[in-house]
Amino acid sequence: MREQTAVIDVEPTGEVLGATVRGLDLSRPLAERELGAILWALGHYGVLRFPGQTLDAAALKAFSGRFGELEVNVAVGAFCDPAHPEVMTLSNIKEDGRPIGLADAGQDWHTDMSYSATIAFANVLHAIKVPRRNGKPLGATEFANTHAAYDALPDAVKVRLADATAVHDFAKLWDKMRALPGSTRAPLTPEQRQAKPPVSHPVFLTHPITRRKVLYANPGYALRIDGMARADSDALLAFLFAHQLEERFRYVHHWTEGDVLMWDDIGTLHYARPDYGPDEHRLMRRCQVMADRVFDPAFAARAAPA
Repeated sequence: MREQTAVIDVEPTGEVLGATVRGLDLSRPLAERELGAILWALGHYGVLRFPGQTLDAAALKAFSGRFGELEVNVAVGAFCDPAHPEVMTLSNIKEDGRPIGLADAGQDWHTDMSYSATIAFANVLHAIKVPRRNGKPLGATEFANTHAAYDALPDAVKVRLADATAVHDFAKLWDKMRALPGSTRAPLTPEQRQAKPPVSHPVFLTHPITRRKVLYANPGYALRIDGMARADSDALLAFLFAHQLEERFRYVHHWTEGDVLMWDDIGTLHYARPDYGPDEHRLMRRCQVMADRVFDPAFAARAAPA
């Protein structure tokens, strides 16, 4: 059922994740009540679509920055807006033979910034060009619901891992993507690896908005469970990775030009389908919102249903 209010209009997908938010022009500043309604919807629906948006890099940065500090990526500065380095270009387009953006971003299941001491709260992507074949959009983004994945874990696993932490490493996914045929990723420099050393986070986090547990161990970056024999750690992580990617927890977003998609990096993990060719152009701008504010109870308390 659509929730129509004077603040925002939220239409849930009816699936395990996702809602469309109408009635907002993201190029203008958010009112306090709008900010609170988006925070609440993001925590409870996980993936929010704002259709029909026209934003330049400055406006995308301004909207995203209302929710937390914005990351400047340590490895892909060449693909960031010179005037707004917090805004990254994701694209397979080349100009004069050179890529204008990171072409293979997200092409494996992961949670952004789980490899960082301050984890990510949200991703914000603006679709400018969407590849199509026979009239159908390509390059969909898939999501998995980490609230639902935690809820469905066997009780014995919840007890065993109640206080466990896992190591997350930026280089794990970067090196995996570099090894794929046609990758344009350069090897990480020693300085880049030093800037993002492995870090540990709880396997189960309490979501700051919903106050429910989520499963926070993703295939892209989680390496091992701290204090556990390697064989046991590998087996448990393999189980957790397979469990959270079961179809019952998954949702697919099919892009349209003008979509702004905002998703909760604590309540979801995601994967970008690489089902389009080099001549089927995809162009998006992205901001990464860190979780420096959302774990502050005063900030999280601003979340209120529309």
